Amino acid sequence: DCSLAAEQLKNNPRHKTYLEGVSLRQLKKLYRLLKGHLGGESLAESLEKFQQEETIDPEEDMNKLDDMELAKRKSIMDELFEKNRKKKDDPDFIYDVAVEFPQDEQLESCGWDIESGEEI
Repeated sequence: DCSLAAEQLKNNPRHKTYLEGVSLRQLKKLYRLLKGHLGGESLAESLEKFQQEETIDPEEDMNKLDDMELAKRKSIMDELFEKNRKKKDDPDFIYDVAVEFPQDEQLESCGWDIESGEEI
């Protein structure tokens, strides 16, 4: 398992000082590329496989995944969220953002919304 090997390498006391600046994700990628190379894959094939494994398909039904695959997808989404999240200390942080969404189409009303409004 590339994840386990990367964690062991990063936490090894002999290598810890050298790998402080290297993220766990980079080590996992390195292990994955080495594994592909040892399996006879080209660098392009290994990179493509890694990219497919690390990308979330919005059309995928995650209810059908097993626990391990679901945890993997969730960790990918968490990493993406943290990468894109704006924090108070960021220079381009804006507290109150107002966004106007274009209304090219006419809004459709929902039947349940109208009925609940009449009951009140």
